[in-house]
Amino acid sequence: MQAEPLLYSAFSGLIKFAIASVAIGATLSAMDISAVDVLKDMGVTPDKIRLLASGAVDWALPHFLLGSMVIVPIWLVLFLLKPPGFGK
Repeated sequence: MQAEPLLYSAFSGLIKFAIASVAIGATLSAMDISAVDVLKDMGVTPDKIRLLASGAVDWALPHFLLGSMVIVPIWLVLFLLKPPGFGK
């Protein structure tokens, strides 16, 4: 499996998402609709979003670090024990 087409596809999707977001944001801005207005209509405040994001990071970071403490040494051992020219 080649990583290049997968990386190209992911990057292409990210660029399309960014272009669509800017276009829709500009259209909504032209109609005098802001992100704060939309959030207020949904009953969410920017402070609540910051609090939720902070909670998500506080939950995810220890799990990420613990998982990487297992994955990185395993990857390193497999990388060092891989025969030369394997996978080319």
